[in-house]
Amino acid sequence: MQECDFCGRRAVYYQRTAGVHRCDRCFIENIEKRFRRTVSKNNLIEPDDRVIAAVSGGTDSLTNLHLLGKYAEYKDVEILSLTIDEGIEGYRDESIPIARKNSKKLGIEHVVVSFEEVFGKKLDELAKISQEKNGPDPCTLCGILRRSLLNQASRELKADKLATGHNLDDETQTIILNYVRGDIARLSRLGAKSKGKERFVPRIKPLREIKEKEIAIYAMLNDLGAHVDNCPYVGGMRSEVREFVNKMEKNHPTTKFKILRMFDKLKPHIPVEEEEFDLKNCKICGEPSTKKLCRSCELLKSLEIERKEKTLIS
Repeated sequence: MQECDFCGRRAVYYQRTAGVHRCDRCFIENIEKRFRRTVSKNNLIEPDDRVIAAVSGGTDSLTNLHLLGKYAEYKDVEILSLTIDEGIEGYRDESIPIARKNSKKLGIEHVVVSFEEVFGKKLDELAKISQEKNGPDPCTLCGILRRSLLNQASRELKADKLATGHNLDDETQTIILNYVRGDIARLSRLGAKSKGKERFVPRIKPLREIKEKEIAIYAMLNDLGAHVDNCPYVGGMRSEVREFVNKMEKNHPTTKFKILRMFDKLKPHIPVEEEEFDLKNCKICGEPSTKKLCRSCELLKSLEIERKEKTLIS
């Protein structure tokens, strides 16, 4: 039996990046410590903040929710949870009850906003229409519409921050993707916390320095009952980058941390040309936009779909 290097109990995990074995208690303590360190180092949460946790029901978002809930027990912070129901049959309909159950267990108010209620159609239907019209792929559709709803719902709930469950794997993949695409603008916007502009709720990533695998183990050890299936629409270049980074990490432990650390050092030196523009109100939904229509309404219009609801939280 392999012993924990810190307390001598039975080890459950070998942390290759640190070269140590940890038992269940020491592993959980380590994850929670790293979460608090990321929050503190990047000043992600301040006293009296009202923080919305984006919760899908998967391991990342549930772990994020539980860590935020624990953090709020000792800090003067209010936590709410928000789930966007895109309408993916056999996937999202199974994860929403899990998000609701975990929120209730923590005594956290849970809010659900659905594509069907707001746009009149589920993502499955939108994907078919887009395919027929040679429009964007499902991931692009979902990304644009989901981000818009997350921001609007968070603002209507009077949130100071929107916390997402992006982990170390997500961050490194996105960094490499933007390098490959040569997208300097998106690279400059990456980080632990977004700046937040008028009517845009700042986003924070408390899990960005914790591996996806470690988050999954934390969720299992805490019996969170997370939904573990992959989205049926996942694919594209990100999958290729994921395989590449995981192979590098397997052969060269600490690769992911090194990618993140190097990016954080380079970020202050990335040239950013701030465009000067006045934010307008989208003529259809009223959300902030640089054009007459926001990206989500522009997308819906191209698919000949009319938005049903303007206000999300009644």
